[in-house]
Amino acid sequence: MAQKRAVVAIGGNALIKDQLRISPADQYDALREITEHIAQMILAGWQVVLAHGNGPQVGFALRRSELAAGELPQEPLDVCGADTQGWIGYYLQQNLRNSLRRLGSSLDPVTLITQVEVNPEDPAFRSPSKPIGGFMSRDEALYRQSCGWAVMEDAGRGWRRVVPSPLPLRIVEQTAISALIESGAVVIAAGGGGIPVVSNGQGSLHGVDAVIDKDLSAALLANAIGAETLILSTSVERVALNFGQPNQVWLDQLTLDQARGYLADGSHFARGSMGPKIQAAVSYLECGGTRAIITATTGIWRALNGQTGTHIVRESVPSA
Repeated sequence: MAQKRAVVAIGGNALIKDQLRISPADQYDALREITEHIAQMILAGWQVVLAHGNGPQVGFALRRSELAAGELPQEPLDVCGADTQGWIGYYLQQNLRNSLRRLGSSLDPVTLITQVEVNPEDPAFRSPSKPIGGFMSRDEALYRQSCGWAVMEDAGRGWRRVVPSPLPLRIVEQTAISALIESGAVVIAAGGGGIPVVSNGQGSLHGVDAVIDKDLSAALLANAIGAETLILSTSVERVALNFGQPNQVWLDQLTLDQARGYLADGSHFARGSMGPKIQAAVSYLECGGTRAIITATTGIWRALNGQTGTHIVRESVPSA
């Protein structure tokens, strides 16, 4: 029987419990908790490809580069993306291997540094919108803006730096990822949405200063490898309408048409919060995907068993 295949996207913010726990050791411990849930999936027969965010981490990398500018050349944004792909992948890879060994599995995770092609004419390059780095007060944000940063208020949680976020067009290493999956490896790919690159039209690629939304890249990857399920993890177990309001309504299921309608309405899913996840689910289903699930990282296994999560499907399933 063919194995079930899923792409699971883990947010970069999931590695940071709070602003007092941002050290590498703290983020390693956060990933150790996450990989226990992924290991359960794998032991149940799922072929899993892991993607992850890097919004806070790439912001930290840029800040370290700025602080060291008096002694060392500053790292461009695409290099910071590659940097964070490497060490977050390493932490995921090691923790997942340890989790699998505790459960008696000899499967080996592997991290693939992944490039994702974008359009150099994408309008995002003229309108930066992707939050990176830590949260700031309004006063600090205004100061940073005076120094040349683009900043915005991020879904009611504080101010953050924003950078261009073009749409992903192609997973450059798609063939290699598929080969690794077929070999039995648990693949970690498209970290941070992938390193954004553009083509010169003659086969050569080069990086650009941008970041790609990791949920949209996870959706693209899921379609490319024929994954039947896309899991987009977040800090809550379900999606809600009127989130945080007295009339809040949790959603167990959405159809593709309903998800499109809520996106078009624009009043429920913030661009800096749940909006990209709903958009990624819509994109995945429109391109042939079967089921997208949005749930908390700690709820992944229960969501797969229908016990939690918001399940987004092309058409609603009639009640028995």
